[in-house]
Amino acid sequence: MTKTRLEAFSDGVLAIIITIMVLELKVPHGTDWASIKPTLAGILSYIISFIIVGVYWANHHHLLHTVTHVNSKMIWANLHLLFWLSLIPFATNWMGENNFSSITVAVYAGLQFVCGSAYSILLFVIGATIPENSGLREILKKQSKKGIISAIVYLLSIPVAFFNPIISGCLFVMVSMIWWVPDKNIESFLNEKE
Repeated sequence: MTKTRLEAFSDGVLAIIITIMVLELKVPHGTDWASIKPTLAGILSYIISFIIVGVYWANHHHLLHTVTHVNSKMIWANLHLLFWLSLIPFATNWMGENNFSSITVAVYAGLQFVCGSAYSILLFVIGATIPENSGLREILKKQSKKGIISAIVYLLSIPVAFFNPIISGCLFVMVSMIWWVPDKNIESFLNEKE
């Protein structure tokens, strides 16, 4: 399999995930505030999830630029990540439909932990294909440290959801902010090689 095919498949799956999320939004049955207000939780959960999926897409895009040869471990690690990401529309809709109740936010946070872990596995698998003496390997190790911090925050947000779902939500939004700008060191390293 070529890297281009892996990228195209991943991009397609992520586009479908976002499409499913937007199709799950409920349209108000009126134009006054009273008819719009019940849809706000769904809209907010969509915005949060759109940002999270977008952050995954951007970082995944940069990560795949480091790949020179696709192997079966990468294919399966990538599918593993896409599987967990494909559950985001379900968790997004459930959280929005139930006005960010504790259990739905905890499940959403748990799903984010699993998605982050799957991304870390993909990062590890790709990193293992890069020669030991490469500066790129060091760059990917730094990303792994961000992944550990993210996992800790996601795990923390699960019990916090039962005390205060808003704080829990803020924690997993904070993780997105950590990853908001993909690692520019990858770009710089690859540009220097060209």
